[in-house]
Amino acid sequence: MTSSAIAATGLRKAYQDKIVLDGIDLEVAAGTIFSLLGPNGAGKTTTVNVLTTLMKADAGTVRVAGHDVATDTKAVRAAIGVTGQFAAVDDLLTGRENLKLMTDLKGLRGDEGKRVVADLLERFDLTGSADKMAATYSGGMRRKLDLAMTLVGRPSIIFLDEPTTGLDPRSRRTMWEIIRQLVTDGVTIFLTTQYLDEADRLADRIAVLDQGTIVAQGTPAELKSQIGGSHVRLRFAGDAEIEAARRILTGTTTDAEDDLVLRVPSDGGAKSVRTLLAQLDAHSIEVEEFSVHTPDLDDVFLALTGRTSEKVNA
Repeated sequence: MTSSAIAATGLRKAYQDKIVLDGIDLEVAAGTIFSLLGPNGAGKTTTVNVLTTLMKADAGTVRVAGHDVATDTKAVRAAIGVTGQFAAVDDLLTGRENLKLMTDLKGLRGDEGKRVVADLLERFDLTGSADKMAATYSGGMRRKLDLAMTLVGRPSIIFLDEPTTGLDPRSRRTMWEIIRQLVTDGVTIFLTTQYLDEADRLADRIAVLDQGTIVAQGTPAELKSQIGGSHVRLRFAGDAEIEAARRILTGTTTDAEDDLVLRVPSDGGAKSVRTLLAQLDAHSIEVEEFSVHTPDLDDVFLALTGRTSEKVNA
């Protein structure tokens, strides 16, 4: 495989007079997690459909696992796995039978198919439930089984569409660990998610798609640093203390939710915070509590798209 698992240049797609993708460029390094974020209607689903050969682009070039999606579709499909938002398991089959169905479809027969099934059941901690009907599985177990089925063909690139939607916190963390382990094993992950904290925790790089164009790309830290807004939040005991603090501190603003709280611009570093507190102490101004606030991906999303993260949907 080349160093780029996915490379798209000038990708365009329109439905009649509605432009869905307006010349986007994407590059995903092999063995990394790449997350595509964007509000409803941004073009995320169309992008994934093009990358996974389910839809043809109107213009542009796309190579996945080194193969052109337009001219070498069969090779692309052999290299990828796709796990959709809803677990594609057969409720009338057991976990083992679901996996065996996939090995049969992949042409893995006899002992080889049995070995693959056994390995995946163990890997995803499903051995104890292997012979139970999938209809009895919890949401987290269904998602694990779905991903295990995707791995039967040993894809080098996996597209994950909202892999943890509806899962409880423990199941989410389990899925995150599985995803990280896949990357450790050399798999490339293309992730769409409605949880911005999930992209922040998992993704090596993020692209924000809005109205058919990429409005920003970078690591989570790079994206957050672009919008600024880091500050120290200081809460005082009364009006006298907060007024005294205003006189000696520059650039302060009052918190919109609490009249006894000041926000002071800061890089949030330990040295800056120590200097700030020492300045207040030198004037005998006591602070009841303080906290450091840095931008998160919600702030990035709002700044780039003008929408809150509640509008995110892959």
